Amino acid sequence: MIWYALLVAAVAAERVVELVVARRNERWSTARGAIVTGQGHYPAMVVLHTALLVGCLAEVWLADRPFVPALAWPMLAVLAGSQALRWWCIGTLGPRWNTRVIVVPGLPLVTSGPYRLLRHPNYVAVVAEGVALPLVHTAWVTAAVFTVLNAVLLTVRIRCENRALAAATAPATPAPA
Repeated sequence: MIWYALLVAAVAAERVVELVVARRNERWSTARGAIVTGQGHYPAMVVLHTALLVGCLAEVWLADRPFVPALAWPMLAVLAGSQALRWWCIGTLGPRWNTRVIVVPGLPLVTSGPYRLLRHPNYVAVVAEGVALPLVHTAWVTAAVFTVLNAVLLTVRIRCENRALAAATAPATPAPA
């Protein structure tokens, strides 16, 4: 259990690094006239992602979940892949990446890196991580609950993000003569 707690702590530390990067990127975007949207769902996202980390540890400890190597090792590989994909997204978007929906008007959509393959690759990483991290130590209830709640939240988030991106990248309409 100690090694699993360390793994969850490492994922939590990675989240803190993400927040530091996001804050820096928010300053960059704001200096360029960024528009922030979707503030209503952001607190729910923070709570859900925090609950994932807490749920992983609580379920393993309270329900005495066993370590099953045949499940753990593939899930650890999926977890590592999700982290690699997340950081590929962050690197590709550069200062435009954020945990919030922040869009700088006039900038074109990013279509390189993982964005040439998928419209929202970071959310693929989130979904994979939300399944894999709990299942590394058979916390299947946490994996299931997070997956369902995350699906609802991502529906709201992706709609919000798509609207913001469409508005920010739309060509300016000329004023009527």
